[in-house]
Amino acid sequence: MNRREFFLLVTIVLAVLFIAVLCSIIFTCKGKETPYEETEIYIDIDDPEETEEEILDEEEEDSGVRVSYQTQRPLSSLSGLSRLHGMGVYVSEIDPINYENPDLDILRHMGADQFLISFLAGEQHYREGDVDRAISEYTVSINRNGDFLEAYISRGNAWMKKREYSRAIDDYTRAIRLDNTKAELYNYRGYARLERREMNLAIEDFSRAITINRNYVDALVNRSHVLYQTGNYIGVIEDCDRIIALEPLNAVIWNRRGSAWYAREDDDRAIRDFTEAIRIRGDYALALYNRGNAWYSKREYDRALADLNRCLSINPSYAAAYSSRGNIFQLMGNRESAAADFAAAERLQNR
Repeated sequence: MNRREFFLLVTIVLAVLFIAVLCSIIFTCKGKETPYEETEIYIDIDDPEETEEEILDEEEEDSGVRVSYQTQRPLSSLSGLSRLHGMGVYVSEIDPINYENPDLDILRHMGADQFLISFLAGEQHYREGDVDRAISEYTVSINRNGDFLEAYISRGNAWMKKREYSRAIDDYTRAIRLDNTKAELYNYRGYARLERREMNLAIEDFSRAITINRNYVDALVNRSHVLYQTGNYIGVIEDCDRIIALEPLNAVIWNRRGSAWYAREDDDRAIRDFTEAIRIRGDYALALYNRGNAWYSKREYDRALADLNRCLSINPSYAAAYSSRGNIFQLMGNRESAAADFAAAERLQNR
């Protein structure tokens, strides 16, 4: 093989490698979702001003994000439901594209455009947890090529990591202008809007995502959360019906639908759904707590105590469960046990 043939062969090999990298980017950028860590939060009916940050500090973490809480209805006014009820949100973490790290020096020698090199450098920084440097590289990429969709998406994801939701919304909006067929972009923007308490806009985005992909579970779960917070319990139940058809073993959704039935004062249906959640996930403290409150509202105190006892055996630091159990002890005339539970709840809330 002479020198000319050798250099021709090398050029062909490098070109093939470059095309492979680009194909990997195009196909793998379409699915960047992995679950966040789950966090369950609860609000004590005796402390309606407790903030979400305070609750998160005191509650357990599990797998996948579920921000979910339920409160106990007072027996004196079953029609006056507390407006502290809330439901979970399941969101998808947005991680960098999953492919072997390309050698950026090789790409430079091959003459790759700087916008692509900066984008890939940003993805590497993101993977390594250096979100600020990732944002800097994505910005270079965008400045070099204002129509590069993936750079807007990735920078939006990075802003989400930093909880700078307004900037994330701006980048997702620019990405949607470039391509309005990606359901996940509406879901991501909807979540950012939810974090900013822009409920109606969040519902619009989740609904748009579901219109594009009717079986998009993440968007259905997120929309059901916002619908619950805005008091649209029928909408919550309808969304949960669709989710359960797609994921029948999703204990969190059974619990969520049960909470919607509970909010509509249909305790029997609520109990059935909480029971299914517990059947799927035997250590589901929140569902046990919720079912205990439903038994409480039906004045079936023995069953309520059994569920609250199981809940506290799973999570001994569950302040709201102590308050609920204390209420039942007090109604049953067991003042000593009631006082002990109220003291435990106060101690846990103030720690």
